Amino acid sequence: MGTDKPRDSGVRADERALIAQPGYNERVYQIVRRIPAGRVMTYGQIAELLGEGYTPRTVGFVMHASPDGVPWHRVINSQGKCSTGRVLLPHNVQQSLLEAEGIEFDASGRCDLGRYRWTPAEARGRDAEQDDAQASLFS
Repeated sequence: MGTDKPRDSGVRADERALIAQPGYNERVYQIVRRIPAGRVMTYGQIAELLGEGYTPRTVGFVMHASPDGVPWHRVINSQGKCSTGRVLLPHNVQQSLLEAEGIEFDASGRCDLGRYRWTPAEARGRDAEQDDAQASLFS
């Protein structure tokens, strides 16, 4: 996404210390590089997958400085909307890139996460285990 974006983004000093740790950013980028064209993940989904020390806000902060080869545009907010409108010029570049990959947005700028959200295999296994455990409570 380049360095033309603001760097503070509301990230607290303790979060900046985490982000400065070696490998912190690269863990985010490894996941984002795996998101297939025409699919998206949310900031929160990535933070949950990575675990302790990651929050939706820190994932967003990391995405501000993503290097070439990281499809940053495939990471959106939990409402299914692009969160880069105030950061990038032109304001609709993220949505335009996603639309070019076949993702459709409604009039309010929201995509259907049920249709377009991608979940890595390692998280699908964990979700299935949680679903099984929850189902057994009511069986």
